[in-house]
Amino acid sequence: MADSKLIENRVNRELDTRAKVERPRSWSPPTLLPDPAPEPGYKYRWIRVSMMGQSDPRNVSTKLREGWEPVRAEDHPEISGYLDNDNQRFKDNIVVGGLMLCKTPTEFVEQRNAYYQQQADAQMRSVDNNLMRENDPRMPLFTERKSSVTFGRGNQQS
Repeated sequence: MADSKLIENRVNRELDTRAKVERPRSWSPPTLLPDPAPEPGYKYRWIRVSMMGQSDPRNVSTKLREGWEPVRAEDHPEISGYLDNDNQRFKDNIVVGGLMLCKTPTEFVEQRNAYYQQQADAQMRSVDNNLMRENDPRMPLFTERKSSVTFGRGNQQS
């Protein structure tokens, strides 16, 4: 008789939660700018439209000519709670703290990165050519360009 009462008071294991066993969530600082929901084929970037209360039309114009398109607020309702858009020029766009969310096709970003990589490579070749031109046999120059990343104790051998 006592055994049947104990069985009735037991909680089924499937209904029991593990809330007491789970790790407590850790606090992390909030992000300064909200992240938009990713859209396949597009990259997002925050573009400066004003700084210290002064509008920056030159920066906006440059970025728009580079191919960045302002993102409309209605396209990303998950960010609408962060809007503080006082700028009448961009009233339908997502503007937070003087920065406007813009997007561009991924191909444009890859082409831009390739362009700037070519610029950096050309500058490096120019520096190398200039160094080799001024090379004196009494003081040889070395151009060793390699780097390594180590963690912990470095390159110590055991």
